[in-house]
Amino acid sequence: MSLTMPTATVEGIQLTVTPFRPDAVIGTMGLPTLLQLVPNPKKEEDKRALKYASGAMRQHAALRSLVQRTLTTQKGRNVLTYAAYIAAGIKGEHGAAWSLPPVTLWLDGQPGAIGDELLPGSGIRTITVIPGAPVIAIDGETQVTAWHALYDEPERYGVSYEQLSRIRVPFELYFGLSVEDARQIFYDRNVEGVPVAKNLAMSMDQRDFGTQIAHRVAGTVKVELDGKIVPFSKLVQARKRQLTKTDPELVTLSALRVLVITALHGRAGLGLSSATVHDGDLPEGVDAEQAERELVPLLASLVSDLYPHFEARDAISAPAVLAGLGIATHQATSWAKAGPRLSQDELAQLLQPVRFEREARYWDGVAASANASGTLNFGGGAKDAGGRVADALLHPDSEYGRRIRGW
Repeated sequence: MSLTMPTATVEGIQLTVTPFRPDAVIGTMGLPTLLQLVPNPKKEEDKRALKYASGAMRQHAALRSLVQRTLTTQKGRNVLTYAAYIAAGIKGEHGAAWSLPPVTLWLDGQPGAIGDELLPGSGIRTITVIPGAPVIAIDGETQVTAWHALYDEPERYGVSYEQLSRIRVPFELYFGLSVEDARQIFYDRNVEGVPVAKNLAMSMDQRDFGTQIAHRVAGTVKVELDGKIVPFSKLVQARKRQLTKTDPELVTLSALRVLVITALHGRAGLGLSSATVHDGDLPEGVDAEQAERELVPLLASLVSDLYPHFEARDAISAPAVLAGLGIATHQATSWAKAGPRLSQDELAQLLQPVRFEREARYWDGVAASANASGTLNFGGGAKDAGGRVADALLHPDSEYGRRIRGW
């Protein structure tokens, strides 16, 4: 008697997917499945560990090196921060305001099997990835590495395996492409897109302390517009980094945030204008409640007093000028340590004679540069010119101090 052999079936990892082109599908998979499909890139760059790894792992690492950058760059330094962000999201600390992009995977070769449509006309079907088939993240690899970090040490991030086992990770999977095609997708995803300016991105971060206070200040100040009293926030552009002459808004949110950060930290705030500022990043001895309690009325009064210059579209809306104003305002906070302390009235007296008109005789060489025809360019930004503006504001008898006051 002999046994009948089973009908040939393809064994492997089965994924439920929807195709969006003949060689690519989208879907979601459980986190353990993703980590089984895509080895930890960090381990693949560990030469000592790779020396004793299986042949399949070494081959995978060699193929990955052809289509991915190494983790020795800023990318690698972002892994732990990314893992902490994901963990906070899983624990509900971000509420609904968090998101992860789909991971882009490349299967070197073809799926072992492609099933029929599960629902006729829907395109939904299963594909099977053969064990050991090389699958590489050509976009979203930092996220994959962060997921590995979470799964390797969940207790470090305050999550559990039970929580992680319930995670579904969205993905897109390309297959049957050459190495050259995979490299091109990597390039397109990382270069062809227009990157968002860092300070604009910061102004969109609702967990950022500077953005929170900027919104509070803009909402507190009331101004007259077309015969009606409206919050200043109506005149704050939150979607763009720079204003054009046709924009109805008078200042960008990112520039207003620079005012907040420099008022909070003084000159040190210039280096933080493009960095996320959370409650733990406040000046020593200052908590979020105290900072908000002092800064909102102080800056609201400042913006209200100087509103005519905003309305006239003077130099005041330039990030460098707002940075200098923030540094000067810092001297009126209770936590200012360096430089002379100012009362709110003393600060107002310093600013009252300043000529905020966009004219070269006032701002050339201080916050802007003028061309041969006298047209000003404020492109230097807060970091380059904010300190000079602050010196000019705080020291009326200095060369720049006299210049911006027309003396």
